[in-house]
Amino acid sequence: MSETGKPSAELQQLVADADTGGRAASGVSGAIITAVALAWSAFQLWYASPLPFSLGLGLLNDTEARALHLGLALFLAFLAYPGSRRPAVRDRVPLLDWAFALVGAFAGAYLLLFYNQLATRPGVPIAMDIVVATIGMLLLLEATRRAVGAPMAVLALVFIGYVFLGPHLPDVVSHKGASLERMLSHMWLTTEGVYGVALGVSVTFIFIYVLFGSLLDRAGAGNYMMQVSFAMLGHLRGGPAKVAVVSSALNGLISGSSVSNVVSGGIFTIPLMKKAGYGGIKAGAIETASSVNGQIMPPVMGAAAFLMVEYVGIPYSDIVRHAFLPAAISYISLFYIVHLEALKMGLRASASQRPRSLREKAIGWALGVSGTIAVCGLVYWIAIGAQALLGAAAPWVLAALLLALHVVLLRVASRHPDLPQEIDIDNPVLPDTWPTVRAGLHFLIPIGVLIWCLMIEEMSPALSAFWATVTLVTLMLTQRPLIALFRGAGMDGAWRKGFDEVVQGLNDGARNMIGIGIATATAGIIVGGITLTGLGFRMTDFVEVVSQGNVIVMLLFTAFVCLVLGLGVPTTANYILVASLMAPVIVELGAQSGLIIPLVAVHLFVFYFGIMGDITPPVGLASFAAAAISGEDPIRTGLQGSVYALRTVVLPFVFIFNPALLLIDVSGWFELASVAVASTVASLAFAAASMAWFRERCRWWEVVLLLLASFALFRPDFFMDRIAAPYAEVPPAKIFEVARQLGEDERLAMIIEGTNIEGEEIRKTVGVQLGAPGDGRKRLQDAGLTVVALGDQVQVGNVRFGSRAKKSGFEPGWQIGGVLVPTERPSAHWVYLPALLLVGLVWWGQGRRTARARDAAA
Repeated sequence: MSETGKPSAELQQLVADADTGGRAASGVSGAIITAVALAWSAFQLWYASPLPFSLGLGLLNDTEARALHLGLALFLAFLAYPGSRRPAVRDRVPLLDWAFALVGAFAGAYLLLFYNQLATRPGVPIAMDIVVATIGMLLLLEATRRAVGAPMAVLALVFIGYVFLGPHLPDVVSHKGASLERMLSHMWLTTEGVYGVALGVSVTFIFIYVLFGSLLDRAGAGNYMMQVSFAMLGHLRGGPAKVAVVSSALNGLISGSSVSNVVSGGIFTIPLMKKAGYGGIKAGAIETASSVNGQIMPPVMGAAAFLMVEYVGIPYSDIVRHAFLPAAISYISLFYIVHLEALKMGLRASASQRPRSLREKAIGWALGVSGTIAVCGLVYWIAIGAQALLGAAAPWVLAALLLALHVVLLRVASRHPDLPQEIDIDNPVLPDTWPTVRAGLHFLIPIGVLIWCLMIEEMSPALSAFWATVTLVTLMLTQRPLIALFRGAGMDGAWRKGFDEVVQGLNDGARNMIGIGIATATAGIIVGGITLTGLGFRMTDFVEVVSQGNVIVMLLFTAFVCLVLGLGVPTTANYILVASLMAPVIVELGAQSGLIIPLVAVHLFVFYFGIMGDITPPVGLASFAAAAISGEDPIRTGLQGSVYALRTVVLPFVFIFNPALLLIDVSGWFELASVAVASTVASLAFAAASMAWFRERCRWWEVVLLLLASFALFRPDFFMDRIAAPYAEVPPAKIFEVARQLGEDERLAMIIEGTNIEGEEIRKTVGVQLGAPGDGRKRLQDAGLTVVALGDQVQVGNVRFGSRAKKSGFEPGWQIGGVLVPTERPSAHWVYLPALLLVGLVWWGQGRRTARARDAAA
């Protein structure tokens, strides 16, 4: 890091190489790159908006939009990412790259340019189609090598080779193979390969959210999050580390990039942590662990989270709801870990705070917290009331109220000095908390709009992000002029600066999307190879052989695959590959073992282990970025970060077996609070055990007790199942009665029996989530399941494609062997009491030991 508190040139280059492209072309080349990036952002805003449908202009179907998206991504990839890392080729665009960019753009957009002609010859490509597909595949692999990394390109080549070598492989993974023409047609001329679901999610969802995050950062929200965290926590023991954790969590609301999170916050927090006494290795590891976890923090999670919408078949708002509690617990645990590190090393506060009496602090916090709650409640009820009273006119009234709120908050912000753009590392002095908070409250308006549209209005993710982005652009254009007006200063340059920030944000968003667009297209090659060869069907047998039917071994194998792929493949591609191959297998083999594993739990399991690749050595990019700031060894930084990440690694195994952590099958506020508190305490106990420190250094038996308590709090059902069975089996004929009696969003569990495609007799336990209460037969049909009753025999008649029932493992024609209904056993939550007593026992024992040591020293 440079002495000015800014990222060094090497660090800036590392971020550019990872996120936006390492080439800094100037002149005409630079202007063209910027113009195309802005045009790409403008197209994505248009595509996400309701305007094409309202005006009847620029309507593109999914395939056409994907083709244009890929064409632009390929064009920018060859212009922004040099073919070599040598400095001489970073400041200009060679003629060869111009040729690659233009040909790549044509090949990528081929399905758009010749859509009507291709529609007349499905499955019968002409010579030009094959030539374009061949060139397109080669250029996509080269763009992948540049923008994503060589391992991703090699992995795609492995799956292409698998298509051709199928007849020569062992029986467990063999297939009949395919011709070159069929492979190219499947990969490039249909939506089964490159232009498949992954690229579709990139054009529909991912781009608009990346753009929203880039604009929000340009507006100053990232710096605001950092300054607020510093003001609130910098005075605590080990304060800089706690600032790193909280600011990364807040930045995770708007950014899904681990590397940029490390650099934007780490240039301040890592030197401050070193100064506080953490040391370079631990300082870099703390920043890495907290920044990587930004990808699991709703509402703007990593790009892979948007793919779950398609793969799991549930709204993004449900993904956010399921993911929130584990993400919050993970950050709370990391906060506790850095506190324990401070206790172990005897660290003290390293930043001074303006002296204030306890009474002043209490009044300030009381007014701040109560005021925040009151304002949030007032905004909520005004919005609800406007919708109830005004009907169709409500959006316009709410827009006017938001604009008025924006002006009021800017009026409040104008009374305080502008937030500093950096923290004085040598002599850090904490600003007052609530003045710092008030100085940027207007940044919360677009985030609030996004959450409101997603969670309350239940709009699509793309439309929600569009309205949030429109709100944000309005904020960016007006915030500086209005603040200047309220301060009585000149507004001449304020309008221009706001406009420039919008343009820079649009450019940043497109540049950040190049690698993601290329990665999702290349992941399509992998998925296309799976669908063309039928590898997905063979994975069940392969994994069953490896795991011998043991679910724990199967999950460990999946986690291992994710970590190995994470050494060279980005999170998005890692998720696509492992989720495509392993998610259905885990659900299926779990069902055959009598375990109902929700599909969303499996996908989040893969997602969590996919992001670990940014930490784990030897290729964790976030660890390398942190090490570049701290000046320490990146491998040792990554290893220490992996230790801190253990509390995140445990959570996926927990919610596979205890879906209550994902708020599945949780009814009522009391149960929700019980699960949240117990899981948080469990994670804290596990963190203390992994650090071997609670109130003081833990003895071996205290570590064992803390681990036992953690397990009991995470898995209370494990112990209760040994006392009483959770389900009782009733005859299949009662299926409609049971379906009618279950509450909303509860799962109907049953045992089904049938023959698989290999002719084997299979018996498995499956469950389907039911919707609104009503007639049992209709509730099953709404979930995609048609059941036929013939006397005492009940059979699965039809399973609607893409429905919850289909994704849960139901098979048409299979017999229902029994329906499972919950028993009247005591709640598993009673296990929380002895577990909490164990934690209390360790706490009490260490307290007595500390008191005796203190008395002896006196």
